[in-house]
Amino acid sequence: MPPATRPRLAATAPVRATISDVALKAGVSKATVSRFLNRREELLTPEIAVRVERAINALGYSPSPMAQALKRGRSRLIGLVVADVTNPFSVAVLRGAERACQEAGYLVVLFNLGNEPEREREAIDSLLAYQVEGLILNTVGADQGAIEQAVLHRKPVVLVDRRHAELQTDFVSLDNTGAVRLAAGHLIEAGFRDLLLVSEPLAGVSSRLERAAAFRAFTADHRGVTGRTFESTAEAADALDDALRQLRGRARKSKAAVLAGNAVISLRVAAAAARLGLRFGTDLGLVGFDETEWAPLVGPGLTTIAQPTDDLGRLAATCLVERLNGLDLPPRQILLPGRLMLRGSSRPDVRHAD
Repeated sequence: MPPATRPRLAATAPVRATISDVALKAGVSKATVSRFLNRREELLTPEIAVRVERAINALGYSPSPMAQALKRGRSRLIGLVVADVTNPFSVAVLRGAERACQEAGYLVVLFNLGNEPEREREAIDSLLAYQVEGLILNTVGADQGAIEQAVLHRKPVVLVDRRHAELQTDFVSLDNTGAVRLAAGHLIEAGFRDLLLVSEPLAGVSSRLERAAAFRAFTADHRGVTGRTFESTAEAADALDDALRQLRGRARKSKAAVLAGNAVISLRVAAAAARLGLRFGTDLGLVGFDETEWAPLVGPGLTTIAQPTDDLGRLAATCLVERLNGLDLPPRQILLPGRLMLRGSSRPDVRHAD
């Protein structure tokens, strides 16, 4: 029989030295070590300061940045709540906010709602428990009481993209009305007369409601142009297919086009067009909100309204840091323009490769 194998001992992580270990090695109290760490050597004799410094070096002790910050009443953390981190818009805004926070000496703690607005209270309560100094919110605002909790805790709040009813705070967003006019105006100039705005469920989301209202108003102001709206869900692909069929049926004597409410919807419309055998540019026009890396690669290329996502994130973080630094002004509203990225999906004369 083979010799018995000794059990292998699991490797253990080295135990991190504590302030008590430093005090014991230096032969001083923890309060003395704390004075040294907080640069209050003037309260210590040179001989004691040297002993504490040698003990710290010998033990490789480093104080917890979080503990140090909390002792001074500052965590240097900013909480960011996003509705859906799988949405390219949310990711791009997060990057801009994170860079601006880092430049200002803050770290970002992210909470993703996963498009579940009922988790807003959980998100804000969790971030407050981490002692964040302020909040950047890209949420529906379904639980107004949760947001009011942040205000009650005297935490500054900045909203991105989505307004919250009755919450008076800084707000940073795309100019949705201007962006819809830019997109729909381009489609009309390109000869499309039957337009369909496809959006995720409006459901009280301010940015979607603003775009839908702007779309209805703009198309109503143009004679000979028909504008309708359709709310799409991931579970109802057949309904979107039917909506595109109806759009094509109504536009037998004119050209039909879709305005997609965001990048998620653009992909759904592209998938539906593929199922129905429709070609962008010739059979169906398309302009989508949100510029993505894959937009130039779909069909003849997707025309998009590029949102200034990096600027939105940076401005939101800057507004918050200014509030943290004592700025006391009435709530600000910052609306940034979109930019039309012209490609083949909105050009009726586009040529497709066989």
